[in-house]
Amino acid sequence: MAFYLGIDIGTSGTRAIIIDQKGKLRGAATAGHTCQAPKPLWSEQAPAEWWAAVKQAVPAAVQAAKVKPADIAGLGLSGQMHGLVLLNRKNEVLRPAILWNDQRTGAECEEITKRAGGRAALLKMVSNPALTGFTAPKILWVRNHEPKVFDQAVKILLPKDYIRFLLTGEYATEVSDASGMLLLDVTRRVWSKALLSKLHLDIAMLPHCYESHVVSGKLTAAASAALGGALLPGTPVVGGGGDCAAGAVGAGIVKSGVGSVSIGTSGVVFVHAEKAQTDPLGRVHTFCHAVNGKWHNMGVTLCAGGSLQWFRNALGEPEGAVARLTGGDPYDLIVREAQAAPTGCEGLCFLPYLTGERTPHADPLAKGCFIGITPRVTKGYMARAVIEGVAYGLAECINIFRELNVPVRQIRVMGGGSKNLFWNQMIADVFNQGTCGLKASEGAAYGVALLAAVGTKAFKNVEEACAATVRTCSPLKPNAANAKVYARYYPLWKNLYKSLKGDFAALAEAHG
Repeated sequence: MAFYLGIDIGTSGTRAIIIDQKGKLRGAATAGHTCQAPKPLWSEQAPAEWWAAVKQAVPAAVQAAKVKPADIAGLGLSGQMHGLVLLNRKNEVLRPAILWNDQRTGAECEEITKRAGGRAALLKMVSNPALTGFTAPKILWVRNHEPKVFDQAVKILLPKDYIRFLLTGEYATEVSDASGMLLLDVTRRVWSKALLSKLHLDIAMLPHCYESHVVSGKLTAAASAALGGALLPGTPVVGGGGDCAAGAVGAGIVKSGVGSVSIGTSGVVFVHAEKAQTDPLGRVHTFCHAVNGKWHNMGVTLCAGGSLQWFRNALGEPEGAVARLTGGDPYDLIVREAQAAPTGCEGLCFLPYLTGERTPHADPLAKGCFIGITPRVTKGYMARAVIEGVAYGLAECINIFRELNVPVRQIRVMGGGSKNLFWNQMIADVFNQGTCGLKASEGAAYGVALLAAVGTKAFKNVEEACAATVRTCSPLKPNAANAKVYARYYPLWKNLYKSLKGDFAALAEAHG
């Protein structure tokens, strides 16, 4: 029997999993890495940490699966999107990677829009507006602020593609991750020579761009040795996918009308599309899917699970202490307190903009807020307001798709937050639409393992692979009473950003 390896280079850690031809998980391992924030709005990571984590997680997953290296027929790569890795002529990393949640590039976004000839012209070239999270503004930031670094750069890679280079020696990416660089003609699925010319960027700095299931290189002898022989030289490495598209493949979001909500550090609403459909207002993304010749629309709230993590770290010490004594999970205790609070929290609202926001506001200066505190508010109210605020933010994304007439007949919930029934039910109630989970969910790593199976001919295409392996749970129906409460509060919550937008900018200016 053949086996397939999926590697996901996440923000907080690298996950490696091995599946068999039936899609059954046979082994898995995770190794962590750290982020740095040397200045306000900055988020960086050392690419060496990714490679160290890969060297730890892959052999551990192979050992856990109890398979021989010769039995692994192929591997796929996924990773956090938008991160910037710069290499010099010696293939040395020139500076820490600037990550997806870094917000320093507001001026460069304006520069890109101006150079492109305006927002409409930019949308026509690359289907998306310039946002601080994307890669192209980061490239211009380095050129503007660290010219000596930029002058040494000869290759631009995304996080997973730096690992690909170390595994195969190839400079390569694939269409789903490349879409988030703001340098790809998304409709034609090729680099946008028009925009590159306007930005005075050399196309030779960019890697070759493949479809996601296509073999992009083979494991080198040096990489095999670095992995302790866990993989054999010559093992095929397929294009893979950005974490969102790869996670969608792992959840079977590969046909019209099917969408997903993923609750990790960020929150992602993802809908499969048969054609490239651009939001004329640029509120949601239009990217290439990891399915050959298909696309997807996507909305992102930057701090979804991250908001609850902040709440735990800032206010959850009692729950943490109890969890340490009992061996439990502090999140379970916090959610239990949240469940005891009334639906809508009697008007207490939370804006989950701890790291700015992307969809639909594209505002790096937005801040997290509690609004509506009264003497009746307890920590349980505040915990529930955090979860409700994230759900409202995700609802903004799904409502834009509905406005654009993008069909969303089924919503699958995945990610860390999906493991909590309370949060799943709240998504169904706020969306006022049924949702379903997955019987087995390994996210992006699972998706790229399936892409490896397709690329090595175990399946005819991605759709066939997903039909054979992905299984959903029974759907959750919205609670009519809760949905009615949320329908009353949602527009009020939505208006809070409009009221505070100018104040967010003033606070940022005052902080300097």
